[in-house]
Amino acid sequence: MSPGSAVSSARGTTHVRLGLVALMAALAMTRAFQLLPAARRAALSPARRHAPVFAGADVRIPRTSHVGAPLSRFMSQTASPETSALTDERKAELEAQIKAKGDAIRAMKDEGVAKDDLAPHVTELLALKAELDPTLAAAPKKKKPQKQKQKQKQQPKKQQSDDAESDYITPRAENYSKWYNDLIRVCGLAETSPVRGCMVIKPWGMSLWDSVRNDLDARIKDHGAENAYFPLLIPKSFLSKEAEHVDGFAKECAVVTHHRLTAEGAGEEGLIADPEAELEDPLIIRPTSETMIWNMFKKWIVSHRDLPLKVNQWANVMRWEMRTRPFLRTSEFLWQEGHTAHATSEGAVEDAKAMLDQYADMCEKLLAIPVVKGAKSPSERFAGAEETFTIEALMQNGWALQSGTSHFLGQSFGKAFDVTFQDAEGKQQDVWGTSWGVSTRLLGALIMTHSDDAGLVLPPRVAPVQVVVVPIPPKKNDEEGKVALNNALDKMVADLKGAGLKVKVDDRDYMRNGAKYFEWERKGVPLRIELGPRDVSSGVCVFKYRVGSEGKEGVSLDEVAAKASEGLDNLQEYLLDSAKERLAGGINMMATYDEMKVALEADEASEYEGPGLYLVPWKCDAENEEKIKEECKATIRCYPTDVNEMGMHEGKKCFYSGEEATHMALFGRAF
Repeated sequence: MSPGSAVSSARGTTHVRLGLVALMAALAMTRAFQLLPAARRAALSPARRHAPVFAGADVRIPRTSHVGAPLSRFMSQTASPETSALTDERKAELEAQIKAKGDAIRAMKDEGVAKDDLAPHVTELLALKAELDPTLAAAPKKKKPQKQKQKQKQQPKKQQSDDAESDYITPRAENYSKWYNDLIRVCGLAETSPVRGCMVIKPWGMSLWDSVRNDLDARIKDHGAENAYFPLLIPKSFLSKEAEHVDGFAKECAVVTHHRLTAEGAGEEGLIADPEAELEDPLIIRPTSETMIWNMFKKWIVSHRDLPLKVNQWANVMRWEMRTRPFLRTSEFLWQEGHTAHATSEGAVEDAKAMLDQYADMCEKLLAIPVVKGAKSPSERFAGAEETFTIEALMQNGWALQSGTSHFLGQSFGKAFDVTFQDAEGKQQDVWGTSWGVSTRLLGALIMTHSDDAGLVLPPRVAPVQVVVVPIPPKKNDEEGKVALNNALDKMVADLKGAGLKVKVDDRDYMRNGAKYFEWERKGVPLRIELGPRDVSSGVCVFKYRVGSEGKEGVSLDEVAAKASEGLDNLQEYLLDSAKERLAGGINMMATYDEMKVALEADEASEYEGPGLYLVPWKCDAENEEKIKEECKATIRCYPTDVNEMGMHEGKKCFYSGEEATHMALFGRAF
């Protein structure tokens, strides 16, 4: 007998047994009902019974089948003569049989019984229901309206994704932008807030930022910076001290003009800003903290012995945005900003580049995101900086995402705030500065680099939960099996935690296992482990990885921790390699301007697998750069460090002007 025949035979035997169990249960229930006193039987009639209420069931999975539904759904509102002819005893008997048969069919479904094998049992159930209410059998089946109903059920899928309650994820190929927004909502990462342009980061999304923050905070301290905190409100006069800086942020600033509200004279408005409480110097809600921090540096820096001075703060900032995307561009966002002061220009430039290297290394090792390191063109530099260094990542739709920046500020802020130091010879010198930062924008990069149409895909090192264990409980009366399962489960969890893994046991008893699998796959948990009574008796469990491995894998209970650690390391490497391959394949080399223009002018964020980025010879020219932005919406993402240090541009002509190239430039559309 072949393995397939053996499985079919076993299933057939199981179905027969289930059918016999259901029939015996129905007969027993009927007999028990008949033995009850007449008054008690009347109390149990359909009119007196109520549907059970399950307290605490905060997750509900709708059933499409009518099996086990309240009997009133299958009864016509006006009883037919045939129904009225049934005795109360026969009605009660039919109801008991229908319930028992429904329970048996549901049990078969839970065990994964095929539709063909279920068909005879469903037919039997329908026959019982027809006897209870003959109008069900008499009603003609209209096929056309049924098709229309099916169409109506299938049609609203696109509309469902607009609904905040929908769990539908638009496929990437259909609309990449909508896929991104759907995924953030469905996976519980963030939600829109009552404040325009601001988001609520939910626990699952915040735990991802916590992972980034913990990793990066250790790197920042190794870099020699110390954490501090500076006020959220900055005097407007501070911003005015650095001309380029204020020009760069003026349009994005939120301004506090009054220090209290009043109801007096408010009328229907309820509250208004008190006209008598206007501030002499309006306050700016922090867009960045250079001005506030350099004001403090003036107090803290006196001698060359005070340098270098490096501080970092983890904070929120406000930059007013008209068009927002969760994590990528919001009016308020979380970030870290480092600020340093140095005695020499060389020391400041070295610090800025060293921190950029830390950002790039963190993206690769923690988030499995490869990046291109480079310098921004003069027109793309941070306001007030002499040089801006950046890391650029490539998203699945071919667009770039600026993922971190580090700025060499020169002496601009030192001079603006009169920050000087006495050198070893006793002379007063101006201080050189840097600033550097990354934000919750990294979570947008994480989502768009790895996730798929099924939901979030998380590299194991950043995942809030690396392993979710789903125990499959034994039968209700199997006390010995429960003890064995709990013992095996406790040992497994202890072994996994002992190996340094983040583990969660999902033992919710109000939720089916299939729904649990679906939820954790959507949330991107890298590894799921299933453990049931049969597994325990066999000394094994079942591994299922989110991506990178097809199907399920049986693993010995004695090797769970070692196998999980090894498998998660392999998954981390797999995701990084896949992203590196996409980055390498997504950079078009030496294209003409016309080729790039045709490819990019119609490219939108909603398109999946767009043309990508373009590495081309370029003569630095702000005017031509602006023309290209107008013609095909492309911007210079950076002058990549490696190819420019190698002199790859030498001897080449600019792909736009035809003049001698000064750089190799990476062009593309960007979020």
